[in-house]
Amino acid sequence: MNPFKQLTHIIFPPRCAICGDFQWQGPFNPEDSPNPICHDCTSGFNTIDAPFCTVCGIPFNSERIENHPCEDCLRTKPFFQASYAPYRYEGPILEAVHRLKYGQKTFVANAVGPLMAEFVKTRFPLPEPFLTMPVPLHPKRLRERGFNQSLLLAKQIAAAMNQELDFFSLIRPKYTPPQTTLSKKERQKNVQNAFRLKTPDAVSKKNILLVDDVATTGNTLNECARVLKSAGAEAVFCVTLAKAVL
Repeated sequence: MNPFKQLTHIIFPPRCAICGDFQWQGPFNPEDSPNPICHDCTSGFNTIDAPFCTVCGIPFNSERIENHPCEDCLRTKPFFQASYAPYRYEGPILEAVHRLKYGQKTFVANAVGPLMAEFVKTRFPLPEPFLTMPVPLHPKRLRERGFNQSLLLAKQIAAAMNQELDFFSLIRPKYTPPQTTLSKKERQKNVQNAFRLKTPDAVSKKNILLVDDVATTGNTLNECARVLKSAGAEAVFCVTLAKAVL
């Protein structure tokens, strides 16, 4: 740790980005570089364990542990091969997303991004090499927020797995209301034709890992996957930090 950072940590001791507790409970060690999220909050992340849908990743409330496709995915097969998340969108992980997305605490991505990368390594049957792509924001929303949280997470995953990152080709030219304000049917209509590819050749015959922060109905990811597959992508896999269980 450089001297300036040591002095900064002495004057402003690091706090957990979620609960606000001080990261150092004992004597100050200038060599320490604490995680932005404390151990208590990290241990409160609720993982999605078997059984779950092998396509959209939604967990089942069942005593049986066999994973299988859910009814929705059997009736209407999504354009993506699989969409998984390591955590349920609740408790500390919900707070982490809110701090990152709405609280301008972009450094939270440095803590949760590596967790997503490890999850991808263990859960996904993803052929390498693959192209990592974030779900894009409309330019207006990007100006309002100042950053794309999905890109911050995608950068972490691509770097940890030594894979190519492309955040230019897939764009969002259609401005749409936030999905959180809409019903399930409205969400599907809301994202129709909201995305397109500036350079279709960039994804032709490639395996794609599409990254977002939270999956609710999966309509946004599915619409992105439709555009990518239409341009000749070999396969599209989706990973989000959390999944909302409705």
